[in-house]
Amino acid sequence: MKTFLSVITASALALTLQTGTASAKGCIKGAIVGGVAGHYAGHHGFVGAAAGCAIGRHEANKKAREKRDQTNGAAPRTR
Repeated sequence: MKTFLSVITASALALTLQTGTASAKGCIKGAIVGGVAGHYAGHHGFVGAAAGCAIGRHEANKKAREKRDQTNGAAPRTR
C-alpha cells in the first residue's frame, strides 16, 4: 500500500510540475481514478493513470466544446 500511495503521489507531483501552457482539465482527476482502478486490476497503476488522464482530457474537451457551441449559437455536433 505504501508503494501504491508513493506512486500516486509521484504521479500527481509530476503532473503538477510540468511546464507549458497546456490545460490539464480532467487529466488529474482521471489519472487518480485510473491509477486506483489500474492498481486494483492487476497492479497496473501507471497504465491506468495514463488512460484515465487521456479519457479525462477527452471528456473535458468535449464538455468545453459543447459549452462553446451553446454560447456561439452553433448547432451541437452529433457523431
